[in-house]
Amino acid sequence: MPEMRLNLITRDWVIIATERARKPEDFRRRRDRKALPEYLESCPFCPGNEYKTPDEIMRIPDNGGWIVRVIPNKFAELYSEGESIRKREGLKHLITGIGSHEVIIESPSHNTPTALFSVDDIANIIKAYKRRFIDIYNNPLIKHVIIFKNQGEASGTSIVHPHSQVIGTPVTPFQVRDRVSEARRFFDNTGECLMCATLKDELSDGRRIILNTEHFVTFIPYAALSPFHTWIFPKRHDAAFGDIQDIEISDLAYNLKEILSRLYFGLDNPDFNFVIRSESLKESGSEYFHWYLSIVPRLAQSSGFQLGSGIYTNPSVPEEIAGFLRKVKS
Repeated sequence: MPEMRLNLITRDWVIIATERARKPEDFRRRRDRKALPEYLESCPFCPGNEYKTPDEIMRIPDNGGWIVRVIPNKFAELYSEGESIRKREGLKHLITGIGSHEVIIESPSHNTPTALFSVDDIANIIKAYKRRFIDIYNNPLIKHVIIFKNQGEASGTSIVHPHSQVIGTPVTPFQVRDRVSEARRFFDNTGECLMCATLKDELSDGRRIILNTEHFVTFIPYAALSPFHTWIFPKRHDAAFGDIQDIEISDLAYNLKEILSRLYFGLDNPDFNFVIRSESLKESGSEYFHWYLSIVPRLAQSSGFQLGSGIYTNPSVPEEIAGFLRKVKS
């Protein structure tokens, strides 16, 4: 019989199709992939083509070149210049699209997916994330900063060269507000952070744990919204990603490298998104929220039932998915 599981953090009901669930290996999509060059003359992110991108915001240098570059997004969702204006006319609400939209170019190599980077390479990317997260929040017009990565056509990206993005918005999205509100309600009822409680429960159960290192735990949530939906939780309670310490950056890089490698080799390099879910820096002392990283491989499509009800259907069993990933050699 199917199970309906409640994801307490997202407040979503998920139907786990236990009897007709697909085996983890059934999600592997073997595709004919074209061999990509290490350098592409037409790619604006390749070294030597820096003139094709807007003025550089920062870089992590390497022997006269660079390891990581950060630039403004040429096709920004929000503009960094202009006047912030709010309007309200009856039921119509408007705010001018002032914010920040940056691209983090993760590597000089055009054809190396993030899953095959070294741990040190990924640590450098996370260091760039932290610097931009903090700097963007220093702008008083910015209310929320989101760090995310799209890889592959199904994720919404159009550029192959490995990159991530950072967007600062002039409003706090309702999805973020709702999750923070639920976390606050849980804390008021129990005196405990919802994420800390989730981590304690997952570690006690153990069946969905993939990695358990000194500072982080990588696991499949009990009520994963989709196949191979994965969370990386820091063990140290902190609401804001910007407070991550250097020793934690190295450990997060190891966890991210491991899980992306296992997805790469176990599922033949699936398209995916990942996002860092975090409170703002001014809320870093919050007792009830706990930042984390969420990875969503694009292996299933939304149905009319999901769109109409808000109830997800996961055609996989989280415990089986975690067991499969534990066995994949990265």
